[in-house]
Formats: sequence, structure tokens, C-alpha cells
Amino acid sequence: MARTGSTQRLPLGSPAPSFALPDASGKILTREDCSHGKPLVVVFACNHCPYVVHVRDVLGRLSSEFQAKGISFVAINSNDASQYPDDAPDKMSAFAQAGGWKFPYLIDASQAVAHAWHAACTPDLFVVGQDGKLLYAGQFDSTRPKSDTVATGQDLRAALQAILAKQPIPSPQIPSLGCNIKWKPGNEPKP
Repeated sequence: MARTGSTQRLPLGSPAPSFALPDASGKILTREDCSHGKPLVVVFACNHCPYVVHVRDVLGRLSSEFQAKGISFVAINSNDASQYPDDAPDKMSAFAQAGGWKFPYLIDASQAVAHAWHAACTPDLFVVGQDGKLLYAGQFDSTRPKSDTVATGQDLRAALQAILAKQPIPSPQIPSLGCNIKWKPGNEPKP
């Protein structure tokens, strides 16, 4: 399990890619629908990855805390559900609900959004400012599955607190580590 795929990352300060994706019920949401004019945390996630499972519940609690402070959240599942049926749309709502996710969990069936964001793993996290520019592209925290430490969301929390305080985001921003996005055959990013 490691971060692989395109080594290219979206530069901080660049415009965040737009999207229009369905949730498991088929409702289409755009980036703007999800942000509500507020900073937006975008989490590339899936149901089966042990790295996502490791942070799922803490992400639910952290999102509730920061939604109350004016930060919006969205999760995007870009995995190939035909090869990984645990990530199928009909299983997404139960996974999100079990983690306390009170934010949209969208389906990127074409994987075009993952490509546009240069997402490489699950979870891969980005934060977009109110102006639509990328402010953060880093890890949730330094914990890992099967480690002796409990997930806290410390890195994402520090970034969100800085955004709310209108302060610089702590650096360096450490890239996420997790399971590779499960690309459809022939759809893998080019290095």
C-alpha cells in the first residue's frame, strides 16, 4: 500500500477542478453545491481500503465539528467498482452512515475527477478555499492501520484551524498515504 500513480500534484493556489457527480441515489452535485460558498474538504475515499476504514469514524466526528464552524466536506469514490464490488454505489451510503458522515459521498465512475485532481490513493485529501483555489493537499494524520496509534485527523485539523484563523497552513504538507485508487484497466495515470 503506497501512494503511486502520477507524480504530478496540483500546485497550491491553483484553481481546483470542478466536478458534477452523482451520489448513490443518482442526485448530481457540483463542487459549488458541496461547498455552499465555504472552504471545502475533498476526500477521495472508498469503502474497502483499510486506510479509509482506519480514519472513517474520526473523519465523521472531525467533519461535524468543522461543518459547525463553516467548513464543507465531500467524499468521492473513484474506485473501479466492477473489480472491487465492496466499493459499489449500493454499499456507499451504509459505509458513510456507519462513519457518521453527514456530507455527500459521490461516485466518480469515469475516474475523470480523480485524474483532474491528481488523486492517487484513498484517502487523498484536498482543501479548497472560498475562492476555489487549492489550499491544502496532504494527509489526514500520521497514523496508519495496524499501528499502535489512534487516528486523530491532526494534520487536516491544523490546516482547517489555520484557514478559519486566516493564518498560513502549517508546512510541509505531507502527501496522503493509502491504497492506490483502483483504476479501470487502461485508465491508470501516466507518470
